[in-house]
Amino acid sequence: MANKIEVTLTRSLIGRPEDQRATVKALGLKKINQKAVHEDTPQIRGMVNKVSHLVTVEEA
Repeated sequence: MANKIEVTLTRSLIGRPEDQRATVKALGLKKINQKAVHEDTPQIRGMVNKVSHLVTVEEA
């Protein structure tokens, strides 16, 4: 069974580049403090790494 991670949007998207906004949206996040649970895959980790200054990650 694959591990899961919980991604939480902790910073605002105001003034951020469009590619970062699109990455956050693809992670399923719209509002600050919203959480989304994803499989811990290299693709998801890459997305999280791209917006690591906007989100926090925990093992779920």
